[in-house]
Amino acid sequence: MGHWTGSHKRRNQMGRIGKIVSPLVVGAIGVAGVLAMSAQSAVAGEYDGVTIRILTRPGPVIAKRLDDHGKEFTKVTGATVTVTEVPFAEIFQKTLTDWATGTNSIDVAVLAASWVPELVDGGLIEDLSPYIAKDDKIDVADIAPFFREYNQKVAGKTYTITIDGDFQMAYYRKDILDKMGLKPPRTWDEYLAVAKATNGQDLNGDGQPDFGSCMFKKRNAQSYFAVMSFAAAYVQTQGTGEGMFFDPDTMKPLVNNEAWAEAFRIYKATGEYGPPDEANHDVGDTRALLQAGRCAQVIDWGDVGPLSIDPAGAAIKNKMGSIIMPGTTKVLDRATGKLVACDAQRCPHAIDGINYSPFAAFGGWSGVINAKADDKVKQAAYDFLSYCNQAAQSNIDVTMGWTGYNPYRISQLENLAPWIEAGFTEESANNYLGAIKASLNNPNMASDLKIPGTAEYEGVVLDRELARFIAGEITAEQAVANVEAGWEEITEQFGRDKQKGMYKASLGITK
Repeated sequence: MGHWTGSHKRRNQMGRIGKIVSPLVVGAIGVAGVLAMSAQSAVAGEYDGVTIRILTRPGPVIAKRLDDHGKEFTKVTGATVTVTEVPFAEIFQKTLTDWATGTNSIDVAVLAASWVPELVDGGLIEDLSPYIAKDDKIDVADIAPFFREYNQKVAGKTYTITIDGDFQMAYYRKDILDKMGLKPPRTWDEYLAVAKATNGQDLNGDGQPDFGSCMFKKRNAQSYFAVMSFAAAYVQTQGTGEGMFFDPDTMKPLVNNEAWAEAFRIYKATGEYGPPDEANHDVGDTRALLQAGRCAQVIDWGDVGPLSIDPAGAAIKNKMGSIIMPGTTKVLDRATGKLVACDAQRCPHAIDGINYSPFAAFGGWSGVINAKADDKVKQAAYDFLSYCNQAAQSNIDVTMGWTGYNPYRISQLENLAPWIEAGFTEESANNYLGAIKASLNNPNMASDLKIPGTAEYEGVVLDRELARFIAGEITAEQAVANVEAGWEEITEQFGRDKQKGMYKASLGITK
């Protein structure tokens, strides 16, 4: 997941089109040498004269690695790979417009997995299941089950190829907590307690007081992803298939209740121990403070691990601890809307009475292929996406912070060698990868919303009301009530029965 900024707008084009936020650049680092070609059907000159036109966000994050691999692919197959970069807020709009109007100037879009159902619903992208069935190099079994089953598939068919796995975790300064005799937080209450204890300490030795928590809270950026990570453990208890956004039988939003209101309040409360202008910070600002050694705790995507060993992160190199997103001992009673204590029946996946639900925010950058592209272009495009996804390439890509690629393969979590070669110690690599595995293996991991209108539900309505709450314009209770009203409006616009069917399919519910 790369750095983001941008704005949201509602549009109309083959339905309602939302926009979320655009990532910023992390910084370019040259990658020497050409990796060994292992693309499926890699035959010299096989794709001479074929051009694969890819649309994605600006590089070096995401785009540059696609371009690097495109040059490698060309050397072996003869295909020409062109990568067009547009601001993140324009990717979905441009892709949908290009394909829905029949312009078809784009062959491949690399975008958010959570947007894919809307493209599938429009019949705009290729079903990749037959391609995968003939591919003996992609090693689908090595892709972590969550990304393989929830990110890549819609209604049981594979439509995307993962090149980046996204979900959020919590990170803390291990050296500081050890020195102060503090334990890593298990719950959000403990997170606040650690933030209070560490706030105002000099964390990087420059003589200036630093912060107990750094958390992006800017409107039109990433704040709505963060608050969903807070809400997940309060709302979802029965496993990934339960979902955290709607009642799957009625599409009634699950947001106007004590659970979401508490998540809003705790998210805002972290600001008491953060930078004074935190309400204007996006994830790039937060990461800059973290790399400067000024934050005792943060929540973020998997980028923090590789960024901590980047030269810009010298102040925190091998000092960061990684943990599954904090949980809670109180969860939502869906019948009453109240928070109640966890028990064995209500929280079957709880550990020591704590319900955890790591949230797959954004889902990950994924490649989709235009259903109207020429058949040979489709095959070449698939072979290229397969090549990018394969372990020989991706297991190196995810160790480099500037790429924006986070782990999604089992082998990336089991083989320490690439991480140690990148600059991790064995201890820090085990800690970072262990937190990822604990998240991915948690049966209660929460999937991001994957239905038509996702960008509107989250990036417009939720983001707007959260920002109003952070600014003190409305209470938490007013905010979640407003979110409910906004979500109901979007559901009606798209069609309740249609949305219900898509939501159930996204959770693997077949009834």
